[in-house]
Amino acid sequence: MKKRVLSGIRATGRLHVGNYLGAVKGMLELQSDPDYETLYMVADLHTVTTPYKVDELRINRNEVIVDYLAAGLDPEKSIIFRQADVKEHAELAFYFASVVSIARMQHLPTFKDKVKQYPKDSTIALLNYPILMSSDILLYKAGLVPVGIDQEPHLEVAREIARKMNDLYGTDFPEPKRFATKGEYVPSLKGEGKMGKSVEGSYINLTDTVDEVRKKVRSMPTATEAGGEMTGGVKALFAFANLFIPDNMEEYHDEFEAGNLRFSDMKDAVAAAISEELRPLQEKRKELEADRAYLDKVMKEGAERAREIASKTVQEVKEKMGLG
Repeated sequence: MKKRVLSGIRATGRLHVGNYLGAVKGMLELQSDPDYETLYMVADLHTVTTPYKVDELRINRNEVIVDYLAAGLDPEKSIIFRQADVKEHAELAFYFASVVSIARMQHLPTFKDKVKQYPKDSTIALLNYPILMSSDILLYKAGLVPVGIDQEPHLEVAREIARKMNDLYGTDFPEPKRFATKGEYVPSLKGEGKMGKSVEGSYINLTDTVDEVRKKVRSMPTATEAGGEMTGGVKALFAFANLFIPDNMEEYHDEFEAGNLRFSDMKDAVAAAISEELRPLQEKRKELEADRAYLDKVMKEGAERAREIASKTVQEVKEKMGLG
């Protein structure tokens, strides 16, 4: 039997380089492997767990689909859909919530971080984020999830829920594992933390022009002179070089240690390599944006295929729990 894979990205805006390297490249790798059955969603339900603008969400949930297709996800090979179009995600999350304690959710470091970020918007939906994520994965009985290392605490919750449901009700949920990718951790352009849409100036969008990419990379904080201990910004620049122009790394390290490295030249080389990788994605995106009927067809058929699997899982769970 094929191994089933599920992954998704929140609908908080167009995808950035961090999404592409940390998730989409892993999605593409699995999609091309005949041993896997792949499902890729836009996590629009997850988007409403933190403050958002309704009009922006309406646009963004479709923009992520376009980015997926432009990057190479193929609806003939993968089930591509929007999470909210499959009501079973929310229903199964409610059933899962009955086997998870409030204390377990409150102690998650990811929840504590979000509470600090949104002190006035600490909702039950935010607390239950990992339960919804568990529902996303286990609804399709997926064994592999291509996400970054920062999502490992949430995957552990999914494994715990799978074990509890199996023990209590005799279900047959797998314990999902993380599928690591080369770019699973892409640093912020600011030199601190991870690239993310919630931090302005930290990311490069897949739709950014050559000039925009160059400007953003040039803005990375680096020292005036090379040598000595690397600052956060310098480490981030080297990380990007390793991801996009790995053949140059030995030369850059030697020049840095000798105090001869010109950061401006290195930044321009990194920016050029990033733009070159994004160019075919951007060309494909223009084609897709001009064919609205095709995009609607992909979303409609993707939701139907996902619901076909999801409805069976929910019915099984309801029967096992005495609700069927």
